[in-house]
This record gives sequence, C-alpha cells and structure tokens, in this order.
Amino acid sequence: MEETARLTESIKELLGSGRSERLADVLDAAHAADVATALRELPLPEQVHLFRLLAPQPAGHVLSELDDATRTELMRALDEVEVSRILDRMPSDHVVEVVEELPRAEADKLLELMQEEKSEQVHELLEYGEKTAGRLMSTGFIAVHENATVMQAMEHIRKAATGDNAFYLYVVDEHDHLVGLVPLHRLLAAEPGTSVRGIRSENVESVTVDTDQEEVTRLARRSNLVEVPVVDGTRRLVGAISAGHLIDVIDEEATEDIQRLGGVGGDETVLDPARQVFRSRLVWRLVNLGTAVLAASVIGLFEASIHALATLAVFMPIVASMGGIATTQTATVAVRGLAVGDLTLGVLRRVLWKEVWLGLTTGAANGLVIAVIAYLWKGHWLLSAVLGVAMVFNMLVAAVVGTLVPVALKTFRVDPAIASSVIITTFTDVCGFFSFLGLATLLIRYLL
Repeated sequence: MEETARLTESIKELLGSGRSERLADVLDAAHAADVATALRELPLPEQVHLFRLLAPQPAGHVLSELDDATRTELMRALDEVEVSRILDRMPSDHVVEVVEELPRAEADKLLELMQEEKSEQVHELLEYGEKTAGRLMSTGFIAVHENATVMQAMEHIRKAATGDNAFYLYVVDEHDHLVGLVPLHRLLAAEPGTSVRGIRSENVESVTVDTDQEEVTRLARRSNLVEVPVVDGTRRLVGAISAGHLIDVIDEEATEDIQRLGGVGGDETVLDPARQVFRSRLVWRLVNLGTAVLAASVIGLFEASIHALATLAVFMPIVASMGGIATTQTATVAVRGLAVGDLTLGVLRRVLWKEVWLGLTTGAANGLVIAVIAYLWKGHWLLSAVLGVAMVFNMLVAAVVGTLVPVALKTFRVDPAIASSVIITTFTDVCGFFSFLGLATLLIRYLL
C-alpha cells in the first residue's frame, strides 16, 4: 500500500510539472494494478492524458484492473478506434470483462472496430451466460495429442502463440476430447522420448461451459487446481480458467454475499455514481420500512400494556437489538457455509443443533445479565424475569430462522444473501416484541 501511495504521489507531481516523458517511464516500470489505483484518484482529463502515455499492452492490463464505473467513464472519453486497438492486444477473456459492462450498442461498435479474429473470439465468449465457466474461460490453453512425445510437446509449447500463463499441458484425443493433463514441471522433468500418454494424469477434473462460477471455484479449492479446464457437452476441450480469474471470482462472490447481507446490490462499489445505486438502495430500504411497520404493528397490539407500564418501552430496544445481532451472526455463518458448499442438507441437523445450543446458552447468559441490570435499575424482579425469558426465546428464534431461512431460500433458487437479513430480522423483531410484551401483558396485574 505504501508503494502504491508513493507511485500515486509521484504521478500527480509529474502530471503537475508537465514531465510527460519521465511520467511514461514511471508508468512503464509500475504494476498495472498500482497504475489503476493512481488513475482512479485523478480527474477525467488527467486520466485520459495518463492513459495515453501507456503502451497498448500495458494499457490493456490497466484497463482490466479498473473498477467498472471508472473504466466505462474513461473509455467513453477516449476515441473508439484508440480503445479498439488496445482491446486487440488484450486476451479475449479480458476483453469480455471490459465490454460486458458497456451498453450493447457501445460494445458492438467497439467489437466491429477490432480485428476480425479477436472480435469473433469475444463474440463467442459473450454468447455464454453471465457468471458461467464459458464466460470466464480463456481459449489460450495449450493442448497436445495423447500420442505425442515429450519433445514434440515441448516444441509445440515453444511455437504456441498463446498460453503465457498456462500451468498445465492438456492432453486430447483425435476428437479433441479431454483425456488428461500434464503439469508443466512434470513435462520438464520427463525424458524427451517419453510418450505424453505415459506421464499424463487421467482423472482430470473439469467443468462444462454452463457451470456456475461459484461451482468452478469450489472445484478448484477442493481439488487444489490452479487452472480449471472447460469442456462442452461432448467433453471436447474448449477453454481453461486461470488462477487469476478464480481469485477474482472468489473475491467477487465474497463481496457480493457481504453486501447483500447488508441490503446492498452485490455489484456496488464505493466509486459508483449515486444515480446508479439509487434504485437498489431504495428498494431494500422500502422493504426494510415494510418490515419495520410489521414490527410496529405487533407493538401496537400491546399499546394498552405499554400505556399502563411505560417502563416496558425502555427495554424494547434491547430485545430487538440482541435479536438483530444474533441473527446477523447465525445468518452470516449459514450464508457463507452455503456459498462454499459446507452447509448441505446432510449436515443441516448438526448445524441446526449447534446454533440452537448456542442460542439457548448465550440467550441464558445475556438474559441473566439484563435481568440483573433491569432489577438494579427498576427494582422489579418480575419485570426482570420477563425480560430475561424474552431474551432467551428471541435468541432461540434467531438460531432457528438464521439457519433454516438461508437453506430454504437456496432450495427455492433464491439468493440467500440478498433476502436473509431482511426476513430473519423481521422474524426476531416480531417474535422478540411479541414474547416480551405478551408475557408482560399476561402478568400486567403483578407488574403494576
């Protein structure tokens, strides 16, 4: 981070003094991610000037590192032919990342200006569904026939125009079906005359073009893969997903889950313009307003009790707050467990029992503490006991719904992250208020 900050300050200083030649040298020596970070902090005219000092290939790397909002604004400020020449130098899968965020008309115009072969490759990748292996994969893999020798395979790698970031040599049959792979270090250690068939790993884990990207990362994590081969319906090798893309997907999915648990759009960033995120923010705030009205209506059922004993209103926020933190803890663990594949129906009973036990024990501990505080504060032992019992009940509700609601949503193919927090919080608010005020109403004659 310190190095990036120093680079940013250096770029700003060189821009201010007009030393473009020195600035070009600095940019050439810097990492693309650091340049992208510095570029985001500049006004648009300086972004354009800085970007034009980059050579086409480094410019493509920087373009890939930028966030969607900054990248789109910058591309619109540049000449279309200029952008298309940069895209021509980028791998097809990186071009897909850039153009898929643009309006369809703008994307099509850029693709028309690109070299025909590269444009066709990008079009083919864009045909696959969003967040699928087909959309993520690169066609720059290296493959040889299973009957080739190690020497022939090495020569094939030397002549290959792609595959700079390859980890594996893929092995195919006469129909291009994936039949194995050879890690490059194993290929280097083998005798030149050895058949590739003899050193290949036959049990190759692969995904199809329509496999969801989350499933791809699970496979890579489970099988310790640094690159995942992609096949079509006939098991013909059509692409490979690199380690860089796998890391990006893991980061994207984790960010999406965290944001959606907070009622924020999964693709929102801190740099997105206010108009762009207004609708998604408003939708979930309106949903939350509706659930708040529901909780308020429960309170309204006991308006007479609150009027008779105003002290009840003092402790109501405590019940709601403790239920909220309990649901956040349980739902966060459950949603993440679903995302990484740890929480399955086979272990659901064990997970539920763990959360119920935690709800009961932490509820009892918190209930005891708040009961003592309430007694010392108000001097009423029965009110303290009612508050403690309501706390335990609300914690149990939080444990059950915090575990089951995400699983139920996942079963019905609804993203558990985006809906869990609102649904579960509503449950705990309603149940918490109902238990506390309901018990108080039943015992109101002894509380007055």
